[in-house]
Amino acid sequence: MYLLPVRRSAQRIPDVAPEYESAHVDHAAAAVAVVGLGYVGLPTALALLAAGNKVIGVDVSESRLDAIRRREVDLTPTDHQRLATYVDDPRFTVTSDPAAAARARTVVICVPTPIDRHLVPDLRALSAACASVVEHAVPGQLLMLTSTTYVGATRNLLVEPLTERGLRVGSDVFVAFSPERIDPGLVNDHPHISHDRTPRVVGGTGELSTGLAAAVLRRTAPAVHLVSSAEEAEMTKLWENTFRAVNLALANEFAEDCRALGLQPRPIIEAAATKPYGFVAHYPGPGVGGHCIPCDPHYLLWQLRALHVTSPLVETAMSAIAARPRQVVRRVRDILADRSTSTSGARILMVGVSYKPGVADLRESPALEILAELAEEGAEVHFTDPLIPTLELGPKTLAGVAEPEAEQWDLVVVHTVQPDAELEWLADQPAVLDATYRLGPLKAKAVL
Repeated sequence: MYLLPVRRSAQRIPDVAPEYESAHVDHAAAAVAVVGLGYVGLPTALALLAAGNKVIGVDVSESRLDAIRRREVDLTPTDHQRLATYVDDPRFTVTSDPAAAARARTVVICVPTPIDRHLVPDLRALSAACASVVEHAVPGQLLMLTSTTYVGATRNLLVEPLTERGLRVGSDVFVAFSPERIDPGLVNDHPHISHDRTPRVVGGTGELSTGLAAAVLRRTAPAVHLVSSAEEAEMTKLWENTFRAVNLALANEFAEDCRALGLQPRPIIEAAATKPYGFVAHYPGPGVGGHCIPCDPHYLLWQLRALHVTSPLVETAMSAIAARPRQVVRRVRDILADRSTSTSGARILMVGVSYKPGVADLRESPALEILAELAEEGAEVHFTDPLIPTLELGPKTLAGVAEPEAEQWDLVVVHTVQPDAELEWLADQPAVLDATYRLGPLKAKAVL
């Protein structure tokens, strides 16, 4: 079911409202329920624990809860340390019972919002989580949605059902939206940016809701920027990731232009980035993966299509992002042809398959599409990645190559350079395609 955004005017709330936060310190320090303990929810729970809150973690997956209890989850080093500290702490409870959220003063919803194979938002997890939170809501609670979604979702999925239950939003219960800003792994060679270094944006359904949410957020963020409504906050997240998507598509196109002119794009981008204003560096690569950039702009495009509104630049950028893995396959085919080698039967090794450095996450990784297409063309595909032991390629399970340097490959494709990776052995390989634009000339025999 598609739900149109609610059009309304809202009085602007000042960017800083310390009177709200000081008035609600007790509420902010009380127990918080985090619904969804995935890549966003678990770090959120750990940050709140570190800030002194009692946390009730709720997740419908018992296997995920078991993995958390065993500490076998993909986290940054800091969050791994926090999990080791708090996993047995009585202030941290994990459960699959959604009714447990009723014991918290604040409920934070952190569930995935993917897209399906038709590029349509998959709202099943979000709708189910919000329905459960509404069902178990009690007077006095703050309900805060953080999952990336369409404009108007907070109102459609929380405010309206709460009202139907007979709870008055803004007096009985409080509702706000604050987009998550979790940074897993590495971004453009910079280290992980933690909760306590990342400002947050929040917009509530009324000043009191916004103030309560800001008080909670300030416990784990250095600053909180207030906007006038949940809708503004929802659109803020869509703008952040649409901005990145468009610029990444441009960076990939720029890399193609540089190759045509016999230039390397990365030094040029780094030189441009010395300008202290008007330029934000984005780097080319084999494609865009993860749970944000390939997905989030489609929430905006999907909603605009229902309103018969086009966004040509965004649409073109997302089409270019989707096409990027196929460009890698074409480049592989050309390099092999230049070496008088057919793609069919060629032994091809991919170095690094996670969607970005420093994470054991294959969601939307371009590596999967690249390997699948090469396999369909008859290539014998392999991979090596210290963070990914195996991966599913159609009906086949591929195991990572432990010692890739011990073999000669027809072509090595460098897709992701994991932290502390030792790649000197690439210099001895007959053909290396650097899809990251990060390797020196000794290792990379060719670039995209």
